[in-house]
Amino acid sequence: MATTPQQVIEPLPLQNRVAIITGSSRGIGREIAIHLSSLGARIVINHSSSNSLSADSLAADINATSPLPRATVIGADISDQSQVQSLFDSAERFFNSPIHILINCAGVIDDTYPSIANTSIESFDRVFGVNARGAFLCAREAANRLKRGGGGRIILFSSSQVAALRPGFAAYTAAKAAVETMTKILAKELKGTGITANCVAPGPIATEMFFGGRTEEQVQKIIDESPLGRLGETKDVAPLVGFLASDAGEWVNGQIIRINGDDMADGATFAVVDLSKTFALPL
Repeated sequence: MATTPQQVIEPLPLQNRVAIITGSSRGIGREIAIHLSSLGARIVINHSSSNSLSADSLAADINATSPLPRATVIGADISDQSQVQSLFDSAERFFNSPIHILINCAGVIDDTYPSIANTSIESFDRVFGVNARGAFLCAREAANRLKRGGGGRIILFSSSQVAALRPGFAAYTAAKAAVETMTKILAKELKGTGITANCVAPGPIATEMFFGGRTEEQVQKIIDESPLGRLGETKDVAPLVGFLASDAGEWVNGQIIRINGDDMADGATFAVVDLSKTFALPL
């Protein structure tokens, strides 16, 4: 009697790896959480205190697709050292696993877009506190605690503003430039651990943060400047992050990747397709 061949189910690219995604209750971070979950990762949704409801909703959506919890919500101010340590502690306890992936999406901007002459100390400290200090604290914790020996990924977020150098973004751009510098140095310092460090630098993405403080005319001007005639969307960014987080992305290390449709662009851009297909990565 002929036997029916057994179907072999391939494991997902990030099967059961634990990913902390800061700032993932909304915007780019939320889309990344959804995408990495679809690749098999277990997700730690981090939020600030003002975004707890959307974080809880996202976790419920992810967990609805699995008999076992695949996502948990942990609030933390990433500019606070003790809260960052607690974030990692709580994630390890919940999943009873080391952390494999850190994706630091949390960020703030002064949506009055002040010139340097008109930037208050309070605004400067807030922007640097989250965007630079927060990235440092998260990256430092990850460098000490991510799983060694392969699969460890640190993915920080910058901005294509670092290439554009536009007026009104001085504190924000300077903070993100610091993140880019830390990323390049961190990748070298992690030699021998099997952990990679990269930085994703989006251009204009249609999120709540992007639209804050901008008029319809200002938004349209940005759209008109884009060679593709549109704003980026969160779904444009998430597949790139999924690639960098996967084993297929191991040879990309210490890089600043500007993903902006060539709007505001200087530097490399990557075209990334679905993880199940061949990657095209033109420099």
